[in-house]
Amino acid sequence: MAQLKRHSVLPGFGLSLGYTLFYLSTIVLLPLAALVLKTMHLTWGQFMTTVTDPEVLAAYRVSFGASFVAAILNAAIGLLVAWVLVRYRFFGKRFLDAMIDLPFALPTAVAGISLTTLYAKNGWIGRLLDPLGIHVAYTWSGIVLALTFIGMPFVVRTIQPVLQDLDPEVEEAAASLGAGRWLIFRRVVFPEVWPPLLTGFSLSFARAVGEYGSVIFIAANIPMKTEIAPVMIVKKLEEFQYSQATAIAVVMLVASFIILLMISLLQKWTAGRGVRR
Repeated sequence: MAQLKRHSVLPGFGLSLGYTLFYLSTIVLLPLAALVLKTMHLTWGQFMTTVTDPEVLAAYRVSFGASFVAAILNAAIGLLVAWVLVRYRFFGKRFLDAMIDLPFALPTAVAGISLTTLYAKNGWIGRLLDPLGIHVAYTWSGIVLALTFIGMPFVVRTIQPVLQDLDPEVEEAAASLGAGRWLIFRRVVFPEVWPPLLTGFSLSFARAVGEYGSVIFIAANIPMKTEIAPVMIVKKLEEFQYSQATAIAVVMLVASFIILLMISLLQKWTAGRGVRR
């Protein structure tokens, strides 16, 4: 008897691949290609003059430096927040868990205005920090604060499912064998959360590099000090220098891709070491 042909609920490989390529082409590849083609209107000398301008280089340092610091903070704080949400029961836990996703739903401009209002010298928090000589709004620290705010959910939501699948009995077994808390975290918990932690770090960093709305209000956009690269791009567009704007964007794109590729290779390498162990 001939076996009945089994049909998948999902479409076949050809149709699925076609939709995938169509989506990638129209949503991702074509806009990136247009970005590169617009930049090619510049000569090599004009391109280098644009992307190596001192003000542009300072904007790159602010954007990538603040994004990296914010991603590091998100990795550390996000791991702690995810641990509390998974391992402890307390009043208001569901509310706190829902609040984690607030930066996803809140318009970034609203977030920037709110943070500026709170941390300005006359703000609720800023007026307490000002006598101590700590200034957040309109400084580099304010940029890090805004980028940390918008990137936190990526880390928490990436680590949370892994911690939920990690059986506490494994930690209890290690404790029964005489292992201390730090040893249990380093040898039992951390190897499990390290890959998703890297993923969350990457997502947080990528989100922060291109952030604009939440930063422009709290950064004051002072050239050579607190001006980020997206602001430079907008400035070039307002001056109708479209090719120069795309040139700055191309450099940001290439730099971000290289950094994310390195993080991906590091994640793959660490995962391979874990499998060999």
